[in-house]
Amino acid sequence: MLDFDFSCSRETPSVAGMIYPFGGDHVQKFYWGTQEILVPVYKDTASALKAHPEVDVMVNFASQRSVYASVIDALQFAQLRVIAIIAEGVPENKTRDINKQAKAKGVTIIGPATVGGIKPGCFRIGNTGGMIDNCITCKLHRPGSVAYVSRSGGMSNELNNIISMHTNGVYEGIAIGGDRYPGSTFVDHIMRYQDNPNVKMMVLLGEVGGVEEYVIADAIKSGKLTKPLVAWCIGTCAKSFDYSISFGHAGSAANSMTETSEAKNAALKAAGAIVPDSFNDLPEAIKSTYDKLIADGTVVEGPEPAPPHMPMDYKWASELGLVRKPAAFVSTICDDRGEELLYAGMPITRVFEEDIGIGGVLSLLWFKRRLPPYACKFIEMVLMLTADHGPAVAGAHNTIITARAGKDMVSSLVSGLLTIGPRFGGAVDGAAECFSNAVDTGLTPHELIDVKRKQGELLMGIGHRIKSLENPDMRVVILKKFVMDHFPDCSVLRYALEVEKITTRKRSNLILNVDGTIGCAFVDLLRGSGAFTREEADEYVKAGVLNGLFVLGRSIGFIGHFLDQKRLRQGLYRHPWDDICYMLPTNTVESVCEPEYKGK
Repeated sequence: MLDFDFSCSRETPSVAGMIYPFGGDHVQKFYWGTQEILVPVYKDTASALKAHPEVDVMVNFASQRSVYASVIDALQFAQLRVIAIIAEGVPENKTRDINKQAKAKGVTIIGPATVGGIKPGCFRIGNTGGMIDNCITCKLHRPGSVAYVSRSGGMSNELNNIISMHTNGVYEGIAIGGDRYPGSTFVDHIMRYQDNPNVKMMVLLGEVGGVEEYVIADAIKSGKLTKPLVAWCIGTCAKSFDYSISFGHAGSAANSMTETSEAKNAALKAAGAIVPDSFNDLPEAIKSTYDKLIADGTVVEGPEPAPPHMPMDYKWASELGLVRKPAAFVSTICDDRGEELLYAGMPITRVFEEDIGIGGVLSLLWFKRRLPPYACKFIEMVLMLTADHGPAVAGAHNTIITARAGKDMVSSLVSGLLTIGPRFGGAVDGAAECFSNAVDTGLTPHELIDVKRKQGELLMGIGHRIKSLENPDMRVVILKKFVMDHFPDCSVLRYALEVEKITTRKRSNLILNVDGTIGCAFVDLLRGSGAFTREEADEYVKAGVLNGLFVLGRSIGFIGHFLDQKRLRQGLYRHPWDDICYMLPTNTVESVCEPEYKGK
């Protein structure tokens, strides 16, 4: 509707607001040409009409289930003079009640079961006239001299086309709707056209069923209707079928011979209407009638204005191949646009059919390829073994404190994750890089230790606060056994274990810890699985993919600690005084900053 308004060169939209009872008052964004505007949305009819006292037309798009209540509600407001009901299938008893109340209040009802109507150059109801390019082709962006009324919404669009091809265009068109009891009738609109000096001729498109066309014939006979009227009732083929058959519309069934299309066409022709021999002859009948009006000066054609230039929505233009634009970003791992989700090209149905597990999904989304089963199993083992290491470690501790402060799960999780780094968990990447570089450069374990000592750097992946040779970390034991049994190449891990033999001579807790084991084993996986080139393997290590495993695994535990604290309803944490060493300066601030203060 807004696009049509813009094509008509309106200065302001015809839509003042919308009513949506399932949400509070808000605004919705729409295009007005190339600009975007905000249209207010109201929760009820009363607030909408109060905000817009100038509004007198309502277009009701409610479904057949709720349209009755919403129309009855709207009829309580005297400022509304026209209500269009789009819904099909409205119960006939409800429709008759609406019509009765509307007539008593002097309100015009268009519909039910209609596309509505159109006044070229001014306003249209809903999608009357079709797409904007069709509206412009049919010259609906400016008024013509011909007004029509039809039952069928689809056929009214056909009339727009026929009239635009054979006359100077449509002045107004109404589809009263195909139900048995339309809110307004043919004669209601035809007589409006009769009284409008801008309408020079009229077109009536009736159909089989009903007797409204006879009312038009009587109006012609009585002299109330004097303007040229081209009329045709579709459905002449109905004589070949049983009378009880309904042709599309609820009201398009002849219950007697007088309701047949042939009988009504004959009556209209006898009354003086211009009735062609068939629907195929309707365009010519309209053209010849219009030509006579041109000839006698009733219609004076002016210059045809240039058709408006309408912006095309980007999505539509893109589908037509008319535009292109650079993407905001690129994604190569997942696609949700088709019939089913794709992980690196693998349909989600196959993910479950082949039971690739978490390790397989991770291999697709992180590495864009399927890894061997032992590699996927190793990934899952890492996630399981790094899921948690008790409440005392930095990340879990932070998560617990944040949860006890009343924060939400995401805030608590992030609080714990932010502690991951070189001193907690983040040694995975450092260990992988350290030991793999040593292997690549040919350093012996002794030489590596000497280099790190001279550089004043820690040997990442070596050392544990609690575990030792005498008290081994079972996580490391499990991982080492699996890697040695299943990996085709364990060069980096074996090298790290040689380093461990040297460091534990100094202290038994300078063992290869779980971070070091994961880092070295994962380098062996990347290099030895056959799924990656050497350059790809090194690039993944530099990108931080190994720390990603620790982050992913430890998130499981952090969430567990959050839920545990919430379940226990633990209050705000305050650290005990006796666990803090308070060491204040011996000099006061005054004596340090102002040495002469006390003397004065």
